[in-house]
Amino acid sequence: MPVLIFSAPILSVPMLAAAVLPASLLLSVPDPAGDATGDGSYLLSTRPGVSAATLDLRLLRAEDVGGKLQLAVSLGAVGNPWNSPAGFSGVVLDVFVKTQVGGARELTGLGLSTPSGDGWQEHYRLDGFSAQHFSAAPQGKPRSAAAPQVRLEGTDLVIATDLRAGQYSYWVTASAYTPLSPDGYLRPGGDTAVGLRSAREGSPVPLDVLLSGDQKAVYATAELSAVGTVRDERALHLLWAALSALVVAVLAGIVAWRRRS
Repeated sequence: MPVLIFSAPILSVPMLAAAVLPASLLLSVPDPAGDATGDGSYLLSTRPGVSAATLDLRLLRAEDVGGKLQLAVSLGAVGNPWNSPAGFSGVVLDVFVKTQVGGARELTGLGLSTPSGDGWQEHYRLDGFSAQHFSAAPQGKPRSAAAPQVRLEGTDLVIATDLRAGQYSYWVTASAYTPLSPDGYLRPGGDTAVGLRSAREGSPVPLDVLLSGDQKAVYATAELSAVGTVRDERALHLLWAALSALVVAVLAGIVAWRRRS
């Protein structure tokens, strides 16, 4: 179930721990400023007033805080047109995390997918009124998981996850929020008088995606590549097990040969 962010001014124990424990940087990925326009044709509604800067991704930072993964997403600005108690609204932030091989390809609800052969395992979604966490299921809809702790630091939205800190890869998007949509996304349409305009209907939902280069190709192909690199320790464990089995087999062969000779 969604949980309210900052329902009271008192910070929880995990949030206090994250503020006190030293952080070790795992990954830092910048995003160009001023590109919260989708494929270049997206125009925001003026009712309520949401500035493009509040939807403009600037930086993803992944850190190791006490052995847990902490994510910080920097925006161009923070606004609160819908008067959220969290201190920010108007934006839906989606962060998908790849922790191992495989995973789900569809970036849920966004009209985007990962390239073939790639996929995510964990999904964090923030909109100023709720913080949600989903885990990819082998088949069917992603399943809800324990909601993360979230705090606002300047123009950074900081997510304290329950994931073990490690080398992962990420997909990050910023979309416009509306309470009039069942899932909170303001979807782009044609030449409408009110809402989110775009050159064509059916365009991907996000106004900005985390990408170092020109993002127009993402909207043309509806595929978004991840940033970062996954270090899947399961593969290392399997390799070590295979090498160990090989060594045991060789030693057993030597012992058997000596007994026969």
